[in-house]
Amino acid sequence: MAHSAGNEMNIAIQIGFVFLSYLLGSIPFGFLLTRYAINKNILELGSGNIGSTNVRRVVGKKFSVITQLLDMSKGFIPVLVFTCFIKGGMVVPDYYVYLVALATIIGHDFSIYLKLKGGKGVNTTLGASVLLAPYSVFSAAAIFYLVKWRFKYSSLGSITLAISLPLIELIIHGNTSTFYYLLICMALIMIRLRKNIVRLLNKQELS
Repeated sequence: MAHSAGNEMNIAIQIGFVFLSYLLGSIPFGFLLTRYAINKNILELGSGNIGSTNVRRVVGKKFSVITQLLDMSKGFIPVLVFTCFIKGGMVVPDYYVYLVALATIIGHDFSIYLKLKGGKGVNTTLGASVLLAPYSVFSAAAIFYLVKWRFKYSSLGSITLAISLPLIELIIHGNTSTFYYLLICMALIMIRLRKNIVRLLNKQELS
């Protein structure tokens, strides 16, 4: 009975931590910073996105950089806390850390505080993934900045980053759990970028 109760408690903690990760990921920093800076709703301005690119369009580079760092941090912190402080004290399946990372990303993409509206998830994905796939993250980020510099479109950079993450992981480490996790990340980013892809094809995308 004691073993069964302990196992149920362990499962409850696991579920609770994933839910807390989702709540942290849901914090819409771009929305809040824009409201603070100009007292307007960023969902109604520019591209209508809460990410750092649209924050730059609406309130400038300083708040864009702050948004980027905060969006990365909210992905990074739950994975760091789990890896360094919780993992050793809980019996968890091998895939659990990926659930934690995905919870923060899904929180950003579909924020409970914004009636399930949100951003594209690129910065949060990078933050959540850097401890799980550092080489892939830094390589994909470099490709993002190269594409953005060459073609002037952040969305195009984000598309290439999304594709690069699992591809680089596959090349470096082969067919691993992290590769499949990054495939899911790629799918989430591409789903969130679907309107941008249409605008790029129609040559109507915002820079």
